[in-house]
Amino acid sequence: MNTPRNPTIHAIAAAVAAALLLPAAASAADWKPTKPVEFVVPSGAGGGTDQFARLVQSIIVKHKLMDQSIIVTNKSGGAGAEGFLDVAAAAGDPHKVVFGTNNAYLLPLVLKVPYQYSQLKPVAMMALDEFLIWVPADSPFDTPTAYLDAVKADPAKYIMGGSQSKDTDQTLNELINKTYGSKLAYVPFKSGGEAATQLAGKHISSNVNNPNENISQWRAGQVKALCVFAKERMKYKDKVTTTLSWNDIPTCKEKGLAIDQYQMPRVIYMSSAVKPDQVAFYTEVFRKVSQTPEWQDFLTKNALNGTFGTGETVAKFIAEDTERQKAIFAYAGWLLK
Repeated sequence: MNTPRNPTIHAIAAAVAAALLLPAAASAADWKPTKPVEFVVPSGAGGGTDQFARLVQSIIVKHKLMDQSIIVTNKSGGAGAEGFLDVAAAAGDPHKVVFGTNNAYLLPLVLKVPYQYSQLKPVAMMALDEFLIWVPADSPFDTPTAYLDAVKADPAKYIMGGSQSKDTDQTLNELINKTYGSKLAYVPFKSGGEAATQLAGKHISSNVNNPNENISQWRAGQVKALCVFAKERMKYKDKVTTTLSWNDIPTCKEKGLAIDQYQMPRVIYMSSAVKPDQVAFYTEVFRKVSQTPEWQDFLTKNALNGTFGTGETVAKFIAEDTERQKAIFAYAGWLLK
């Protein structure tokens, strides 16, 4: 015996079936900014982080990756703490993001700053900056160990210059001393660019600048690189000088200095109180930025490591980096009591 068909029940069942076929991520894609988005830069205009933020802004505008306009705001007070506080204090505001490096999570370890890292959430790691040991071009040293042996023999004769105090450059200087048993003195300057000028003028004996900070002096034959603090040589094989590419520079570990990695992440953060769908929106925007020719050109010109990470990947990197840095801070006596 056939049961009569109920049109109402059939219609409801069809509607439910159709709904189940919708992509699970549809709701996550529904959120979009409803007003202009502020890109906060915790440093002054013209610096590396400022250039990073403004390039990302220009790529988003050019490729129409966001409907709302973008405003870049520089808030450099308190060694950058002002910028991170601005986003941390705007709890849950999805229209503010802050561009930073490892300073976001390292500043609270060494300075009394008015925010906690737990108030921030990493959205995307766009790249990693490499660090190298640079010396004057006519230096008698061709390896990091030869240079550091000379430092051990006569510490007063050698000075490492770098950007700021208790920041990435001085931290690396302390790591070198801790690893090799040397006592290489450190002098802070306002920027990596100033440290490059001081090295070219032979007012200091070395610096640990990123590639883009010393590239002009390298091209001009004023400085040379002894090694790069990375697990592998940089991949860029186009000649920068008449004879050398970034790929020709050996790793520090290759040359006997037992530090296999020291890199600075370029990370974009939001308030930790934002909603998952809001994080998802920006994650996808920055992923698309990383795939553009403009971003790839930026990586090549600055010899950056193009590692891109989100979610657990970047969180894991930050957790591991924090532990590495804390060990150096403890050695240097910088950790807050």
